[in-house]
Amino acid sequence: MPDEVWEEFLRTSADGAGDAPKEPSARARETAARLRSEPAEPVPWRAPTSAPVRPRSRSRPRKGWYVAGFAAALALLFVAVDPGGLVGWSGEGDRAGAPLAQETERPTEAPPAEADGRATLADPFRGSPAARWASGTAGITVPAARATGWMTEPEVARALTRTRDFLAASHLDPAVLRGARPEKAIALINPHQKDVRTFVATALSRPGEEHDPLLLFSRFDPAQARLVGDEVRTRGRLSYREGRDGALEVTADVTYVYPAAPAGGGDEVVRVIARRETVVSWDDPSKVTTEKGTFTLLSYKLDMTNGGCDESTGYFRPQFGGGAADTDPNGVRADPYDRTAPLGAGGNGVREGCGTATRS
Repeated sequence: MPDEVWEEFLRTSADGAGDAPKEPSARARETAARLRSEPAEPVPWRAPTSAPVRPRSRSRPRKGWYVAGFAAALALLFVAVDPGGLVGWSGEGDRAGAPLAQETERPTEAPPAEADGRATLADPFRGSPAARWASGTAGITVPAARATGWMTEPEVARALTRTRDFLAASHLDPAVLRGARPEKAIALINPHQKDVRTFVATALSRPGEEHDPLLLFSRFDPAQARLVGDEVRTRGRLSYREGRDGALEVTADVTYVYPAAPAGGGDEVVRVIARRETVVSWDDPSKVTTEKGTFTLLSYKLDMTNGGCDESTGYFRPQFGGGAADTDPNGVRADPYDRTAPLGAGGNGVREGCGTATRS
């Protein structure tokens, strides 16, 4: 005990403090003197029981390992989903075989040659530009609607949709492709257009050179050919303008690719390619006699490959057994996938008789 503390203790005791402690014993005095003479030892520090936080420099290698592992997992996922390579990282590349964007205007060049390959039952579009085309109506571009002629914007949109419905009912309906009567398509034609109605009725009942239903409808004879799979590949677009008397005039320019095999069986697959241009007029009922929801058919053109070159039977008749798609070596040579020129113009128009297709 320090001297000044002891002296203070004696002074308070003499003053008669009731709670003063007793005087220390001789042993206590000795101990106190020894502690005053010896240097103090440091107090020991107890280590924390939880694991210490590692320095930042120690944690970086572990973080890097996790990032590398995550990147490797992503790479494996892309390889599994897209074994041919990564697609479109830059937004400009387009690896072979990738689906094409929709056609929004007339192309400036024909599709490039595809890798060699023979069409099969499992892959009927192999070796064809149609391998990259969309299926059915997805391959037919419908433009944005705007008020035109006598029609408001919503009415134009409805007319464009119904025009595409006519194409689907005429050239994509499975029953019609097997030879059934195209009732849905006929219902969209103005019933007051007598010449067209007469043509359609005669062509479907008594097809011939002057009344060929193929000019308006795609049909196969089920006794001669069967379609392979459930897809028809298409590429084309609709366009429109104001026509006569303020009518909405819509033009459809579409190429259809049909894979077919012999009706009797076998694994041979050939393709029938039909490019069609159809122009219809959605007339103002105050100026033209028509029925609501129907159009007037203005014109129709057809250019086909491997659909038959002999007398008209009312059906596409593809050649099997290695037969030539077109049999006249002196006829027009044409690429059926070339859509750069309007149908009927230049060397890629409607062929009179037979010619030679440069590919199928």
